[in-house]
Amino acid sequence: MMKNMENLPRVGVGAVIKDDHNRILLVLRKRAPEADHWSLPGGKVEYMETIEAAVVREIKEELGIDIALDQLLCVTNHIIPAENTHYVAPTFLAHIVAGEAENQEPQALGDVRWFPLDHLPDRLTMTTTYALEYL
Repeated sequence: MMKNMENLPRVGVGAVIKDDHNRILLVLRKRAPEADHWSLPGGKVEYMETIEAAVVREIKEELGIDIALDQLLCVTNHIIPAENTHYVAPTFLAHIVAGEAENQEPQALGDVRWFPLDHLPDRLTMTTTYALEYL
């Protein structure tokens, strides 16, 4: 039996970007899944794109920064039946190599901020919470 392509799992990528002050960069989502929650920056993997290239591209598009990937941190099962969402989400540790983080997608992101690891906002996405457990 063939499944509807819209109901297949997708691949999304994200990055824990740390600075020299032990802070991480988070974005406030405006759209589902998990609208109005703080999230790691990232996005969807395009056809024939590696997960590494996707996370670098997505973060450049979202925040206008160039990042270098340090390592794969974890892989999250991002499954939210109420939002008809099913992503497999590899998450990387990364650092900025050029640029200052600025919101390049105000239609999708409400805010971009650095947070100390010991003072994170309350409303974190599922993938962010999971990645921070591995950090």
